[in-house]
Amino acid sequence: MPNKTSIKFAFLLIIVALNLGCDQFSKVIARKNIETYEQITIIKDRFILTKVENTGAFLSAGSNLPEFVRIAVLTVLPILVLSYGLWFLYSNKHLPRLMQIGICFLIGGGIGNIYDRIVYGSVTDFLFMDFVLFRTGIFNLADVSIMIGIGLLLLQNLMASRIKKQEAEQEEASI
Repeated sequence: MPNKTSIKFAFLLIIVALNLGCDQFSKVIARKNIETYEQITIIKDRFILTKVENTGAFLSAGSNLPEFVRIAVLTVLPILVLSYGLWFLYSNKHLPRLMQIGICFLIGGGIGNIYDRIVYGSVTDFLFMDFVLFRTGIFNLADVSIMIGIGLLLLQNLMASRIKKQEAEQEEASI
């Protein structure tokens, strides 16, 4: 019979798999239905589908690096970091739930982009938003997962800081 830790870790792996699956499913649809640089307007000029193959990282950073360096920095290093993230999740059984979920989103999104880089030699990006004050580069659902993961980790940190502050104030008041 599986123990509680194994069930919890399996649940976390399901979150990783769902993030990875949504990303890869959306990229398959984009690769099959959108020509490179074709623009499909979804919401006026505010939300556009346009497929690009990104050989760099975020906003094509590093795309001009020599191939060996690019592979080391954009493939090997992230694989090591993602492996550490999985080990960290497994070995730290008492992490706050929000932190666990945030790490799962980061890992799922990271694996999605690494998979593209290994299989296709580039990452397929196809989403673009321009809401005047909020304008993005072209991105994909793996990037969304990564940003949600970062947001959840920041939220967890903020909540933990508030709790510590309240505890310190209560302790001060009791003295």
